[in-house]
Amino acid sequence: MKILAIETSCDETAVAVVEDGRRALADCIASQAATHAIYGGVVPEIASRRHTEVIAHLTEQAMSQAGVTKDDIEAIAVCNTPGLIGALLVGVSFAKSLAYAWGKPLVPVHHLRGHIAAAYLAFPALEPPFTALCISGGNSCIVDVRSYTEMEILGATRDDAAGESFDKVGRVLGLPYPGGAAMDAMGQTGDDGRYALPRAVIAGHPYDMSFSGLKTASLNLIHNAQQKGEALDVPSLCASFGRAVSETLVPRTLACAKALGYGKIVVAGGVAANARIRADFEAACAEQGELLFVPPLALCGDNGAMIGAQGYYEFAAGVRGDLSLNGYATSELGTPKR
Repeated sequence: MKILAIETSCDETAVAVVEDGRRALADCIASQAATHAIYGGVVPEIASRRHTEVIAHLTEQAMSQAGVTKDDIEAIAVCNTPGLIGALLVGVSFAKSLAYAWGKPLVPVHHLRGHIAAAYLAFPALEPPFTALCISGGNSCIVDVRSYTEMEILGATRDDAAGESFDKVGRVLGLPYPGGAAMDAMGQTGDDGRYALPRAVIAGHPYDMSFSGLKTASLNLIHNAQQKGEALDVPSLCASFGRAVSETLVPRTLACAKALGYGKIVVAGGVAANARIRADFEAACAEQGELLFVPPLALCGDNGAMIGAQGYYEFAAGVRGDLSLNGYATSELGTPKR
């Protein structure tokens, strides 16, 4: 079964053709990173306009690359939540128009479900159940993936997402956008014990996280050094920050995985590209005897293939949207929003 998949939840326009939920025949992405770099972050209105400008051409490109026509496509999958509402509506509107014009079923896909499904493309033998950690610019949560479509969040950040915290600190440090990737690279040469940064604990909720205190402490450290004219060891601050984030994410995920007993952990989302976090998960999983599945870097960020992969399983479960399908800035992970 071939699915045309569309992802426009933030600042990447992505269109893919996916076969049977496991193979990407094409995965085309138009990045807006250079456009938003001058602002130090994503400007929602600009993101929406850029999606509108490229989505039709990108769809033609994906179908040409996959060697398919509309007659070969059996369903249209689209990310309709969560994300920037204007950006989402561009993708949803375009997907609805294609579904109507081509007479194809329309399948709404939750963005986080898509990130988890990226692992199916990278690891064809992977099947639920497993424990998943979704870490991105807007989300940080630990998920009990009981089946391809039955999922429950068992732990999540109470405030800022890990990716947002990386990007904000990176911006204040004057690093290139996106700040998280720049901090990861800079931290490779730093001393991760140079700066003592906090790790929050949520009483009574062992799997929940908080990054606002870590972000604030880091920003205060930077501002104090600037005001006093003191030199700041930027590589070491980046390394210390990365260590603090990793030591928040890894133990909670491993504890949750041990409690669930599936023996498999998936780490997905843009922050899963972070070298320190990947290395710490590899070491911890080896020690605890968990199988670890982390998609390659190309599948960590937002992409259309992950939406097509999850769209295949949503389609099989009978999930459908119609011409009243809407986009939603926020929604629960458990039930598809239509």
